[in-house]
Amino acid sequence: MKTAFHMSLPCLNVNETKDFYIKNIGASLGRKAEHWLDIDLFGHQLTFIQAEKFNFNSPNYVLEGKILPSFHFGVIVDIDTWGELYAKLSKSDLEVVTQTTFLKDKTGEHLSFFINDPNDYMIEFKSFKELKDMFKT
Repeated sequence: MKTAFHMSLPCLNVNETKDFYIKNIGASLGRKAEHWLDIDLFGHQLTFIQAEKFNFNSPNYVLEGKILPSFHFGVIVDIDTWGELYAKLSKSDLEVVTQTTFLKDKTGEHLSFFINDPNDYMIEFKSFKELKDMFKT
């Protein structure tokens, strides 16, 4: 059975959020209303609801010497999609953060990069060397 995740998050501005995901990431617009919208992110549903600034006071964590945000979400894509997206975003005015390979030569090896959306959420894009290793320890 193929499944998809759904995540609902507060946003500061519905139109800026829509433009970021559609124009920069290449996602599709789903349902929308005046104060909320759905984004189709590689077959996964992100709902953004206009709200006040949402504050997470969680510290960062360190993985293989890289400081990473403890609160983030992301999507796992194939290597071609990952490369295309990384190349596109690297050429934009947006700041691409921490492009690296994690768990090099270990189970779960994957390429990863992060980018901030207009609501200051960190989005991680991953591509596993072997998709079957995604949940292996």
